Amino acid sequence: MVANLAHWMRPAAHRRTATVRTYGVLVRLVALTLTVLLIAGACEVALDLVAWQCAGTDSCTARHSWLDFMSARGGGWWSQPGRRLALAALLPTALTGLLWYLSNRTWSAYESQPPPGLTAAQTDPEAGERPALRLPGFWYGRRLVARLRAAHTAAGFLTVAAAITLAAARHDRRPGGSALLDLTGWLLLGMIAAGGLATAYVVCHRGRKETTADDTLDRLTITALPGAALGVLLLAVVHAGWSRPEWTSGGGLPGDRAFELIVLVQVALVTGIAVCAVLLHRASPTPRTPLYGLAGAAVAMFGCALGSVLCGGIAQRVADWADGPATPGMAPGPMPGPPVVLSWQAAAVPVLLLLLVALAVVFAVRVWRVQRRLIRTVPDGYPDERPDEVRTRRIAGTIARAGVTDDLPGIIGPAALFALLLGAGAVAGAWATDEVPGRAADGSGALPEALARAAQGLGSWLTGLAFLALITFARRAYRSPSARRTIGILWDVGTFWPRAAHPFAPPCYAERAVPDLTWRMRTWTERTGGRLVISGHSQGSVLAAAAVWQLDPRTRRQVALLTYGSPLERLYGRWFPAYFGPGPLRALHGEVRCWRNLWRYTDPIGGPIRLSGRTGADVDCGALQDPLVYGRTPEHPLPAPIRGHGDYQADPVFDRERATLLARLPGRDGGTVPAQGSSGMSSG
Repeated sequence: MVANLAHWMRPAAHRRTATVRTYGVLVRLVALTLTVLLIAGACEVALDLVAWQCAGTDSCTARHSWLDFMSARGGGWWSQPGRRLALAALLPTALTGLLWYLSNRTWSAYESQPPPGLTAAQTDPEAGERPALRLPGFWYGRRLVARLRAAHTAAGFLTVAAAITLAAARHDRRPGGSALLDLTGWLLLGMIAAGGLATAYVVCHRGRKETTADDTLDRLTITALPGAALGVLLLAVVHAGWSRPEWTSGGGLPGDRAFELIVLVQVALVTGIAVCAVLLHRASPTPRTPLYGLAGAAVAMFGCALGSVLCGGIAQRVADWADGPATPGMAPGPMPGPPVVLSWQAAAVPVLLLLLVALAVVFAVRVWRVQRRLIRTVPDGYPDERPDEVRTRRIAGTIARAGVTDDLPGIIGPAALFALLLGAGAVAGAWATDEVPGRAADGSGALPEALARAAQGLGSWLTGLAFLALITFARRAYRSPSARRTIGILWDVGTFWPRAAHPFAPPCYAERAVPDLTWRMRTWTERTGGRLVISGHSQGSVLAAAAVWQLDPRTRRQVALLTYGSPLERLYGRWFPAYFGPGPLRALHGEVRCWRNLWRYTDPIGGPIRLSGRTGADVDCGALQDPLVYGRTPEHPLPAPIRGHGDYQADPVFDRERATLLARLPGRDGGTVPAQGSSGMSSG
């Protein structure tokens, strides 16, 4: 989901088609590396740590009796390393199949459902001059997601096949090995390489086609590519399982350098995304765009870092469990442990956390200073009330904390840069020393040795805890309303956008919600000739705007838009400038009959649309007073709550603005008629 967001965060572009396409290709390739990283992590746990190292070590199998049937000392049918690897390959293969199943199931329920009223090959002849969210194919990703699902599934199968074949091929190349098995191994490696090239071609060849509502399917690609990859995997399993009585497992599983290669590829791809973003931003600079257009690159880097942390965390914990009291990678342990680069990445985690804590302290001080400054001005908004220090401090603190949303680039940008540098440094350290940090620091002095070992040990536990914390926080969301609201905000943003980069991301609910809402508005106005106010709160305002964009011009003139607590400009306009930047929002205001937006200073999510003086009318109302009443009065015996992001309907301004919008809409004869009603949407 995080990688998918990077696709939509590109800067606005005018006549930069080649750069836009390159940006999209690079993001899709980053998404592909995340799938490879996930399956490689599963292979590291199942094939390397369990089947290769633990089952091949007497002390490890003695501690874990359930591995006796494939213990090297047992001499059974499964004791040969190739057969152990073939059996262990079931885990990453099943994981790939599960991801395919989940993606196919959600694709059938979301992307493959044609929007109501869709006509075959519906095309917008003026697509180049219109906002992207108005295009007929924007909310119909049936073809692309099917292609990406096939490619990512094939990549998963090929990753497992490569892990098995590299180990067997290295053994067969030794003097005295079977020439036939050696030749077969080379042929398999060639097939895996050819499959990898075909997978990359499918990912790069076709992106989103929004100008046309394309309902065709590349059936040969979506069937033959994963099927062929699965066939290669089966051949690799048979090849590895062939009897080799003299084969013994020792050290790490061949191919452990793959993790270093994945990190380097990801760093190169993220750098390419950053270059494209800078070129696009310089060609068409958009006001208030964060990080000079580099938001997509920063978010892509976060996706890669999150994948590495979770992958490395699981590997570190499994190695600790299998190795008993020994520390993975530190002599004299019986097992070499996971690849060295994973230990270096784990050691970088405490450093990154220290930098993030420093950033958090800086911003906490900034919030405190803003609060101190607001304490002097808050009572001015209630001139007839007697000042109350406690009440004033609460209001000022709420406003100051709400303003942190606008300062997020100051946290995200440095954090992404730190993650990029630490990731590259981890690969450099692994290549330069070929030792875990605790061993690489030997002989450098007491303090460096202590720091390196502390960072490695602490990072190992932190990466493992990160995985557990993610699961725990997800479970807590089902029980705690506050946690559910926090996750809901992030989830709403992440799943609003179609799956343009990664087919295993959560499905895009807007691909069903927006076309259905558009169809409902169109059919209702056609049948009744009535007027409609679409009232949207928070994420509901984004859905409302997206649905109004999809209306035909005639219907759009019968619809008014009322947004409140809306992140349309504050979040979407800044972070997704190509789709909700000033140009598209001005176009929306010019095409809709009338539009009003309500907002508060205490709201951490919603904000003004900021179109004053540009379109001939003012979209934004003045900032609503929050709380409505400063102190207690006979009319308000209890302190009025500070509502922040919620309960906009409780403000008298809401009813007044809604009635005004209805009055401005034309009736059947072109004149205005009395108010008839409205339709509302919320973020819930």
